[in-house]
Amino acid sequence: MDMPYHPPVKHSLSIQGHRTSISLEPLFWELLHAAAAEEGLPLSTLVARIDAERIASATPPGLASAIRIWLVARLQATHEKGAGIAPDALSSSP
Repeated sequence: MDMPYHPPVKHSLSIQGHRTSISLEPLFWELLHAAAAEEGLPLSTLVARIDAERIASATPPGLASAIRIWLVARLQATHEKGAGIAPDALSSSP
């Protein structure tokens, strides 16, 4: 598989009225735009939601890291749902 290696690209957007810049690799920008489109949300609204979830966590990562984690978790949940794996089965101990 040919991986699209590329350094992060910085984009500016407004989150709840304040401008911020986020640096993500192009692959993550593509996934984030696709997620926003699938959820019928503007990109800034989705990022604001991820930001709120991140801030509420016990050990909040930086915003760019939170976006990457959110996207991977979303892809993982979609994959597991498609594979018929119940989410509870993943968190239980053997």
